[in-house]
Order: sequence, then C-alpha cells, then structure tokens
Amino acid sequence: MINCRDVSFAYDEHLIFSDVNLSVEKGEFVYIVGETGCGKTTLMRLLYMDLSPASGIITVDAFTSKTIKRRKLHLLRRRLGVIFQDYKLLEDRSVFDNVTFVLHAVGYPAHDIKMQATKALNQVGLMHRKNSPISELSGGEQQRLSIARAIVKDPIAVLADEPTGNLDPVTTADILALLRKINLGGTTILLSTHNYEVIRKFPARTIVIRNYKCEELGTLSLHGFPLQTPGT
Repeated sequence: MINCRDVSFAYDEHLIFSDVNLSVEKGEFVYIVGETGCGKTTLMRLLYMDLSPASGIITVDAFTSKTIKRRKLHLLRRRLGVIFQDYKLLEDRSVFDNVTFVLHAVGYPAHDIKMQATKALNQVGLMHRKNSPISELSGGEQQRLSIARAIVKDPIAVLADEPTGNLDPVTTADILALLRKINLGGTTILLSTHNYEVIRKFPARTIVIRNYKCEELGTLSLHGFPLQTPGT
C-alpha cells in the first residue's frame, strides 16, 4: 500500500536519503525511529507528496510520485490522515469547526460533514468539548483533536509525526492506546518517534533511519530487544 523504491532526497545538497526501500502493508502499525534530524519528518512529507524524491518512486495506494499532478494531490490527501507534533490547529475556531474545516478543504459532500465530524470526535472522546475554543484544551486534548482531524476522512493510512513529543508519559500512553485502537479498526498507522519507551510499551514493527537508509529493527520487546527480526 505504501512503497518507496530506490528513493533519494537532499535539501540544498545535504543528503537525507539514498536509495531507500520501504514497504508498509495495509493495516500495519509501523514505528519510524532515528536521531533528531535523520529525516523522519522528511519521510512523512515525501509520503504525502509535499516533497518529491530526487530519484526513485514513491507509491501510496494508487498514486505514484512519478505521475501524480499537483492538481490531483488533493485526491491522495483525501486518502491520508496526517498528525503533526505541533498540532496545527486553528486557534480562532471551535473544536467542531476544526474538524469540519478539514472536510470542507478536501471537498467532502456537504450533507455528510456534520455526521463525519461527530463520528471522529466520538472516536477520540472529545464530543463533549465540541464547542470549546482551542485555548481551553489541554495538550492531550489538542492532540486528540489533531487525531480526530486525521481520521475524519476515513483514511486508508495515518501518518503521525512525533505525535507524543510534547506530552507527559500518562497522556502519551493514552494517545498511543487510541492510535492502536484506530489501527485495529483497519487503518494503517505510520508513526515517527524518538521515544523508545513508547515502543517498548506498545511493541510493533520498527524501522530505523540511519546512514541515509531505512533499516528494519523488527519488533522491540519490553526490554528493548527485538521480539522478531527480518528473516526469523
């Protein structure tokens, strides 16, 4: 469903990726880890085609980086949900309006917008806050709202870029449990993090970015050792 084949990318001649190969199947939960500045956010931007590879091909569902036209990007982004570390919420709008804005932006049918927004807010446990301004939400509630915006389009995959980076351990566990629940409903989750403790508590397939490549770590155990590694 998500595939990178021989992908290379650089910022102003500063190499980020070199001949990266990566595949994520429908319904998987996958962690992306690596040191700060290794390219985790860049990888996410390449996958939702905000950036284009210098070489190689990225395929997401039926879309490829080689053939997609800019005017068609909105069709890809209807199929993807994106969660940002800094939330990117609209401060001048209510919780409910933050969610409906996403649907309006991608041209969702007007008669379905209220129903879809209500469904998403119920999924993340924020329906009781639907009329609240963003300034009244805690950090955890703001991240839940960010998740609601990501899932409101019923995406095939959610790309979560350091979604727990600014949260305390208890709230982090709540957010990870919510994302795992969404994944169990059939949505593919690709989550970047630098927090290995998160992965040890919620083990899943883990990929590390290092030396300009994506390398499999397998599934980490609670003690940090792989539960399984490629080829075993």
